[in-house]
Amino acid sequence: MQTPSPTRWLQYVLKSLGPGIITGAADDDPSGIATYSVAGAQLGTTLLWTALVTWPLMAAVQIMCARIGMVTGKGLAATLKLRFPVWLLVIFAVSLLAANTINIGADLAGMADAAQMVTGVNSHIYVIVFAVLISWATVKLRYHQIANVLKWLVLVLLAYPITAFVVGADWASVVHDTFIPSLPRSRDGWAMLVAILGTTISPYLFFWQASEEVEEEKSIGRTTLATRQGATAEELQMRRVDVGVGTFFSNLVMFFIILTTALTLNRHGNTHIETSRQAAEALRPFAGKFATTLFAVGIVGVGFLAIPTLAGSAAYAFAETLGWRQGLDRKIKQARWFYVVILLSTAMGVGLDFAGINPVKALYWTAVINGLLAPFLLVAILVVAADRKLMQGQPSSRLGWALVAITTVAMFAAGVAMFVVQTANR
Repeated sequence: MQTPSPTRWLQYVLKSLGPGIITGAADDDPSGIATYSVAGAQLGTTLLWTALVTWPLMAAVQIMCARIGMVTGKGLAATLKLRFPVWLLVIFAVSLLAANTINIGADLAGMADAAQMVTGVNSHIYVIVFAVLISWATVKLRYHQIANVLKWLVLVLLAYPITAFVVGADWASVVHDTFIPSLPRSRDGWAMLVAILGTTISPYLFFWQASEEVEEEKSIGRTTLATRQGATAEELQMRRVDVGVGTFFSNLVMFFIILTTALTLNRHGNTHIETSRQAAEALRPFAGKFATTLFAVGIVGVGFLAIPTLAGSAAYAFAETLGWRQGLDRKIKQARWFYVVILLSTAMGVGLDFAGINPVKALYWTAVINGLLAPFLLVAILVVAADRKLMQGQPSSRLGWALVAITTVAMFAAGVAMFVVQTANR
């Protein structure tokens, strides 16, 4: 059998890219960038290894969610409703909406702050402009148009690897800290480890991934449940490639954000960073204006990618749980309540910015909600993924199930650790 050429492999990978690459990139939202920046500023390169460890865990979860959407022909909430009571799913949906709204507010603030730093225009103006643009695009554009735009926005994340190379690094030391884990030795270090885990594996990505698989199938003409049920081996393999590439890219960007801030801020004793804008501004004396501008542009670009994902995932969760018409392929009159949730969560995010709520504290409470919600949600996902009847005779593989189970245990530990760290700091 002839080995495929590199060109054919590249063509296959590019053909496979879809919801997985969008979901992976959306994980590096402005609030995530702030978390990774703080990690690099405070702890240097000691947590670079987390990017390597979280990649297979994140990939396993997203592949399982993708498989559920592809095989059942339904979104995650709609599938979970076949095994669990509606009241439990309503709790999940409300918790998801609360966490996502706070995250949207923090992301809009991060984008606006970065734009103000580059242009000098007041950040409050940018919060409104960005929110209106994102809301308009989400309502007016159809799914395939939105998906194509989001795929191209993924490219803005290349700003972070470029910034790291502009700064320069001792690559021998970087390789050591990447492949030889160093556990934290302080409360702040353990709290940061928990924050990284919670930021990387977030519940909103579970719902988005599964629902977008359904949207993908609708976009190619599979408009009925019967035509969407089941998936060929080739379709599942392509999605594994898609998710694998997306989550790898997400963790690669995480790696370079930690590295960039470690090489500049931590190296020069500038460890008190609370926002992504502060991280970008602090880079200027050590990395130059070009690197600072790249960092800021990346923050704005990825915000346009992440906010529709945050708002959309909550809308899918509510619509599928309560039986509303839903889908980015529908017009607002055809799925009124679905779009109400999207617009409401974005509007409340704007309100949080004008209310003067501390974004760092807001993100902490987002992490708390996600830390509590994620492991319970993962247990439900594991139950569904192992159900041969629900999964049309195509349940999750044993390896995939085991990896998600490990992730679930880690997320339970993270949730407990959040309270332990918070109690210890009082």
